[in-house]
Amino acid sequence: MKTFLKSWQLLLLILAGWINHRQQDVVEYLRAENRVLREKLGKKRILLNDDQRRRLAVKGKILGRRSLEQLATIVSPDTILRWHRELVTAKWTVAIL
Repeated sequence: MKTFLKSWQLLLLILAGWINHRQQDVVEYLRAENRVLREKLGKKRILLNDDQRRRLAVKGKILGRRSLEQLATIVSPDTILRWHRELVTAKWTVAIL
């Protein structure tokens, strides 16, 4: 069996690595921007409306607890996942009625 990669496979691996690196750069920028905004806000509590909580809950559930522990800054991972549980419960309650 050949162990060498074909040229198109190597190109694909290089491209995937580059895309991953660019995504990491974007995430790092957004994290830095978030830290700056939090510094400007200070100790003030951020009040979110239902739509904002819903958006964070849906995206946070997709990421999972481990990623949220590294990324979440305005609310705790537990809060985001609780919002998601409440969202699912509310959907089931409406569906049953």
